[in-house]
This record gives sequence, structure tokens and C-alpha cells, in this order.
Amino acid sequence: MRNLVNSIAKKAKGIKFNFHLTMEKRHKIEGLIFVSPFIIGVILFFLFPLYMSLKLSFGKIISMVGFKIRWIGIQNYVRAFVIDINFLPMFWEITRNTLIQTPLIIILALIIAVVLNKNIAMKGFFRTVFFIPFLLGTGEVMRQLLSQGVDRQVLSLANSNILPYTLLNYFGNDVVTTIDNVFGMLVQILWKTGVQILLFLAGLQSIPESLYESAKIDGSTEWEMFWKITLPMISPVMLLCIIYTLVDSFTDIKNSMLSYIQEFAFRRTQFEYAAAMGWIYFAFIIVLVVVIMAIMKGYIYTTEAERGGKRRARKNVNV
Repeated sequence: MRNLVNSIAKKAKGIKFNFHLTMEKRHKIEGLIFVSPFIIGVILFFLFPLYMSLKLSFGKIISMVGFKIRWIGIQNYVRAFVIDINFLPMFWEITRNTLIQTPLIIILALIIAVVLNKNIAMKGFFRTVFFIPFLLGTGEVMRQLLSQGVDRQVLSLANSNILPYTLLNYFGNDVVTTIDNVFGMLVQILWKTGVQILLFLAGLQSIPESLYESAKIDGSTEWEMFWKITLPMISPVMLLCIIYTLVDSFTDIKNSMLSYIQEFAFRRTQFEYAAAMGWIYFAFIIVLVVVIMAIMKGYIYTTEAERGGKRRARKNVNV
């Protein structure tokens, strides 16, 4: 027996264990380490409430003691689409406003990020200025500002800050009110571009300067370099900004749908119906995000394939 153990030990000494990790595997492990607190938090504090809300949406509470639920099928979902006259119009209004504001936020944030990425004076100051509204204009602060009409007062025609009263009289109240509403929406959009600007700046600064230098040597204009170099290179960052903007818009403090769900849950104590509306809203957001990711992933894959083909062509030419 002792001889067998000694022979196994000798063989084990001759075995070399290779724990070498590639750079890609190291990056994956680092990413898992950084997101591990979020994953643990979701498992411990989010999965069970999520399951209970889904179960509640298909049932009816028969006793609050022990939280006993009776299965009733899709009655709560049918109520949202067939019986409730406020749900679908409110749902459509929120969706329409989000789909209108999201492209505007992305385009405006990209334009501002491109300008701030140039060699301009006080570049750091302007970057801070555009991010301050995000820090101040969230939660209860934003609710108070909007309730006081600050968004319309910043760029208002009615108070003659931009045009005198003598000229405003020729437009009429309806035109002035419409223009004030548009200006108010623009102010809100500017307030929501802080995070997107920082993300776009990070993406722009990761583009190698040699690409722009070679393009200038070939005689490309600024407009051509934007479409052929800048936009394809920051397409992954643009996907992140679009997803963030969508989720942020659907969970905005002004979102009437969330207030409507909270009203049924905590004021009318109809938790079952509120859970059903919440799951309809959540499912729509997930489907919309998946569709946009599929579209953008196709564009990203196409641009990466084109860049790979160009690199191979250059290598063949050099050879």
C-alpha cells in the first residue's frame, strides 16, 4: 500500500498544471467580478418579488393573512385591454412620447459630444455643465421643477424673454402656447442628455486618431469622416445609449403609467390588477429593447465585417 502511494505521488509531481489564461478570458473574469454584486443582489432581493408579482397578476388575493392567492387566469390582463378605458390611451401616449424623444436625445447628445471632443476652449467646463442637470434633475427635484413649470419658463415666448409683446400679439395665444410647449420639450431633452454625452465622449476618444489622419490624406471631408469612421466606430456605444434612454424614458418621474399602476396598487389596493398592468408594461419594454438590439447588432456586425474586409485588402496590397 505504501509503495502504491509513493508511486502515485511521484507521478503527481511530474504532472504540470497549466492555469494560463488568455487576455479574453481575463477580461471576462474581471467583468464577472465587477457585476457579481448586482447578480447577487438580483438573486437575493429581486427574483422572489418578481415571481410573486407574476403569480399575483394571474390570481386574486383571498386573504392578506399569509398572502393567499386564488388562480383566476388572464382575467386581470383582459381587464387592462378590454374593460379599462384609460390603460390603452395612456400606454399609447407614453410609447409615442418615448419613441419621439429618444431619437432627439440621441442625436442631440451625439452632436454635443462631437463638439465637446474638439479642441475648444474651456472644454472641461462645458462637459461639467452638460452633466449637472442629470445630477440635479432627478427624482423629487425634477418633480418640483416640472410642477413649477421651469421647463417652459427657461425658453418662453409668453414672458417676452425672447420676443417683445408687440411682436407676440401678431402670432396669437395658440401659436405662442405651441411654441412654448416645443421649447419646454427641448429643455427636458437637454436635461436628459448628460449620461449619453459622457458615453459618446468615451466612445469618440477611443477612436484612433490615425484613422482620421489617413482619411484627411485621402481627401475626405469632415462629413464623410463622420459617416464612414465616427458613426461606425461608436455604434456599440450608440446601442448602449439607446437602451439606456429607452429604459430611462419608460421609468421617468413624469411617467403617468407608473403613477396609474401605483394608484391601483396602493390607493385602491387592487394589487392583482396593478401587477398585471406592470407585467404588460414590462413585457412591452423588453420586446422593444430586444428588437432595437437585434437591429443595431445587425448594423454593428455589418460595419465590423466591412472594417475587417478593408484591413485584409490593405494587407494584400502591402504584400
